[in-house]
Amino acid sequence: MKNRLYSCITFLAVLLQCAVSVAQNNVIDEIAWVVGDEAIYKSEIEQTRKDAQRNGVQWDGDPYCIIPEQLAVNKLFLNQAELDSIIVTEDDVASDVEKDLNAMIKQAGSEDKLIEYYEGMNLEQIRARLYENYRNEYTISQVRSKIVSRVKVTPADVRRSLKELPSDMIPSIPTQVEVQIITQEPVIPQEEIDEVKSDLRSYIDRVQAGEVSFSTLAVLYSEDPGSASKGGDCGFFGRGEMVPEFSAVAFNMTDPSRISKIVETEYGYHIIQFVERLGDRVRVRHILRRPKVPKESITNCLGRLDTIANGIRNGQHTFEFCVAAYSQDKDTRNNNGLMSYSPGQNVPGVSKYRMEQLPPEMARVVDRMHVGEISDPFTMMVNGKTVCVIVKLKSRVNAHKANLTEDYETLYELITNIRREEELEKWIHEKQQTTFVRINAGWNDCDFMYPGWIKK
Repeated sequence: MKNRLYSCITFLAVLLQCAVSVAQNNVIDEIAWVVGDEAIYKSEIEQTRKDAQRNGVQWDGDPYCIIPEQLAVNKLFLNQAELDSIIVTEDDVASDVEKDLNAMIKQAGSEDKLIEYYEGMNLEQIRARLYENYRNEYTISQVRSKIVSRVKVTPADVRRSLKELPSDMIPSIPTQVEVQIITQEPVIPQEEIDEVKSDLRSYIDRVQAGEVSFSTLAVLYSEDPGSASKGGDCGFFGRGEMVPEFSAVAFNMTDPSRISKIVETEYGYHIIQFVERLGDRVRVRHILRRPKVPKESITNCLGRLDTIANGIRNGQHTFEFCVAAYSQDKDTRNNNGLMSYSPGQNVPGVSKYRMEQLPPEMARVVDRMHVGEISDPFTMMVNGKTVCVIVKLKSRVNAHKANLTEDYETLYELITNIRREEELEKWIHEKQQTTFVRINAGWNDCDFMYPGWIKK
């Protein structure tokens, strides 16, 4: 049965080669590899190389060996996805497609320049290509996850493996700190807010009178560095991707000829213009303006924080008490001021920061502090706004080689990843043995990462 199946796959591959050979009388292309009943074309390899080059990928070897082998590995995973009935829907990848497309347009400089780069493909064709790439990527990720799910690593495995690891594979842990923070915003005079709102209302009047386009005003006046140069275009986004006040207005708009009322968010004051809707995602333009903060307000705010810091140092109050009483930072106020971040989606927050992960103004201060010390007040930028802060250095772990006592989680992750890679290599080797593979002349003189493509 196995031999008959192998012969059938071989026959299909030959038919595919014949079909391409006939087509090549009119279209110049070349089959480089055949994996199962799927061909890998020279044009596919070239486009992958161009895309990778655009993204700054550096090849550690010959790209005409590395790329087709990686495409062949992907074919193995996609074939397994069919056998396992793994399906990825458009909703699963829509967000990433639009983010990537917006980033590509920004990098190219305009939609027209992006279309020119893709040699005549229109925007919908580029979007469809991205969708196919992301769908395959998500599908492959699910197959890989299923394969490595059987890998189980115990504390005993970590201890044993650590003894066997070469010293250069044991990671160096950079200096890490835990920081508590008290934040206050300088008071902005009402006349500054009124001036910004007056400017925004004048923009609305000028656009609706047909005097000037919304996008032109965004280029001239918007203080959002991410969208101003693009005429205020935010690209497509879902409800959870913008702050609630902004999303609530954007998703209620349907008429491109009308401009929203002024919307206040933590970033400042906005006006919004609807562009288009795609499923459950919307595309808008906006103009952001921020009221100016007078130097006197900053000086007064720093003075208030200096009094608070001295009170803590003198033992009048604890830092934690002052966080609850005075801090205006909503993200840390309910956690005794302790800063934290999430390293990934659905991953618990982490409170230990490397210096480069801290805001630069804070890193310069914290780097000179001792554990338990309270800083002098200083200013820093948060969401484009000036805020005044004092910090307490809760803990510091100096740079060192990872060890089981202080860095078990890091070492557990390292050993687990090694075991998973070994499991994937084993699976690929087994799949190679049961899959028809042919590498055409000119494409097989390579030192492949996964031996076994060329059967003896």
